[in-house]
Amino acid sequence: MNEMYDMSIVTHNWGVMSVFGVILINIFMLLGIKNIAKYTRAMSLFTPIVGTTIGMVIFTGVVMMAAKHLDFTVQNIAMIAFAVILIYLEVKRSKGLQNLNKKDENVVKEYRAYALKNFLLEIFVTLSISFWMWH
Repeated sequence: MNEMYDMSIVTHNWGVMSVFGVILINIFMLLGIKNIAKYTRAMSLFTPIVGTTIGMVIFTGVVMMAAKHLDFTVQNIAMIAFAVILIYLEVKRSKGLQNLNKKDENVVKEYRAYALKNFLLEIFVTLSISFWMWH
């Protein structure tokens, strides 16, 4: 049982680092957009990767909770809340991209500002829970 828990901690940490990496890749993609149609297509392919990394963190967290006999601690509840916040922010950003007026000339600049705030908030959420758990 301890081996499964130890392996889940390592996998969980790699999952959190991959979520952070995916957010950074999203930011670099956002800063490099020139055509909103191409960006929308790229994001339709990349968004499932974001969901998979968040899912990996949630799954490994569930495995760790099961290994500890579903012991709900303050840390576990906080991690669940932070996962819900990350999912909400990603859905909100994705819906914002879907609802853009693609014919507007300023749409790239407006969406870039909106999405950048969203990504920075995701980074803050990820780093804050990570620092709290690792210290």
